[in-house]
Amino acid sequence: MTQIIDGKFVASQIRIGLKEEAEYLFKLTNKKPGLAAILVGDNSASKIYVNSKNKACNEVGFHSVVKIMDSSTSENELLDVIQKLNSDDEIDGILVQLPLPKHIDEDKIIEAISPQKDVDGFHPISFGKLVIGKETFYPCTPFGIMELLKYYQIDTIGKHVVVVGRSNIVGKPIANMLVQKKEGANAIVTICHTASPDISYYTKQADILIAAVGKANMITQDMVKAGVVIIDVGINRIEDANSSKGYKVVGDVDFENVKEKSSFITPVPGGVGPMTIAMLLTNTLKSFKQKMNIK
Repeated sequence: MTQIIDGKFVASQIRIGLKEEAEYLFKLTNKKPGLAAILVGDNSASKIYVNSKNKACNEVGFHSVVKIMDSSTSENELLDVIQKLNSDDEIDGILVQLPLPKHIDEDKIIEAISPQKDVDGFHPISFGKLVIGKETFYPCTPFGIMELLKYYQIDTIGKHVVVVGRSNIVGKPIANMLVQKKEGANAIVTICHTASPDISYYTKQADILIAAVGKANMITQDMVKAGVVIIDVGINRIEDANSSKGYKVVGDVDFENVKEKSSFITPVPGGVGPMTIAMLLTNTLKSFKQKMNIK
């Protein structure tokens, strides 16, 4: 029987723990973990995401700052804001919502964030530490996937994990996290991408399949083996005449059909998505504790 992985529930449990710890630390230090989010432009999806992060901070008792900047903001203006936040003692985590306007170099902006406040886990120093297995801030979506596997006690040791997608945000980091020789990882990892002549050749071998390509319903029932664990990271809008919005949100996996063959599967929405913000808050608390030298 298929087990639905309830990321919304797991994330809620993590938030409860974060709120309790934040309350304890406030009594101890009279300070709150602080997260700053920067949004450049008026991308509607980015606005919703930043607002969700702000709301989540308030729910767990974190200090939250949201800086909304015009799409015409120059690269230097954005760099100035980041430098001020780097030196702001009330801010423990900085995230710049991507994508940025085309005239701004995303790599340059990410590298400007202090590695001590890189709670998105995108800085080259953070990523380098991840690859060699050192303690660091893990990118939030892959971190959330690892926590879901852990919560549902899904064994990864020696299992063949196939990752479809090679982005710096999900594909590359999750592959590197799962290949580490440590508890909750130690897997055999294959990364598939657009250069693969036949992706199904690899996906059919997967004990655990992680789909992160951004293509609606790409993974179909005939592309997986019976008993596979499915982690669907995709968030895609497709037309739906029956919806008042005119669309519905689906993942990269054909959920209704693939779930019949899977042992565990994440729904979209309600699977990996809620975990991303929960892990962002987790990283922010970790940064705060490092600053305060609290174990």
